[in-house]
Amino acid sequence: MANLRERLADNPYPGRGIVLGRSDRGHWVQVYWIMGRSVNSRNRVFVRDQDIVRTQAADPSKVEDPSLIIYNAMRRLGPLCLVTNGAQTDGLYDGMAQGLTFTEALAKWQHEPDAPNFTPRISGALDLSSGEVWLSLIKASPFTPSACEHHFYRYTHMDPGTGYTVTTYSGDGNPLPSFSGPPYLTPLRGDAGTIAATFWDALNAENRISLAVREVDPDTTEDRTELINQYQALSR
Repeated sequence: MANLRERLADNPYPGRGIVLGRSDRGHWVQVYWIMGRSVNSRNRVFVRDQDIVRTQAADPSKVEDPSLIIYNAMRRLGPLCLVTNGAQTDGLYDGMAQGLTFTEALAKWQHEPDAPNFTPRISGALDLSSGEVWLSLIKASPFTPSACEHHFYRYTHMDPGTGYTVTTYSGDGNPLPSFSGPPYLTPLRGDAGTIAATFWDALNAENRISLAVREVDPDTTEDRTELINQYQALSR
């Protein structure tokens, strides 16, 4: 709860974020949110297309550069529930479908080419068959932005009611300071709707854009997805 308050609620700009863990009901949970400061990055909503949660322009006429803002965010591959903050979602899906491990599928990816921020790529995977949780942070090297650091975290046990959290930034600024340190614990209490409301309320009201929660029953592997969007998509 202290992390939820100090690192999210009291933080005006943690950027995009991923939480993976188990609710206090024992269900597996993925949380993913996006935030934005520019008109281009704020012009988005989450939509669900079968088992995929993806970003979509709220107003297509206002899109300036879709390359880093329009992507599949959540996908399922058998017992694997995947989530990332960019195009590496599909790269991770394709790589693991071909038999690569989580780390192998992300080995060649680099941070986003958005100087001067060099936004980290954050990724996660839940393995429903083994109960393993993986998180990844790919960020610019402190020596040169042309190189990357790849950080991988593997968790084989997690008490119900907790999730590991990683965000793209540690706070606001110009340039934005990248997330540092290992993922931190935040609470996962209630069902998907309650969890969605908890994190949505913790995010800065001016900068939050969209949030998705996928809750998976460990016995049936059936999932429920809750979406919250700050803006409404224009009808086409």
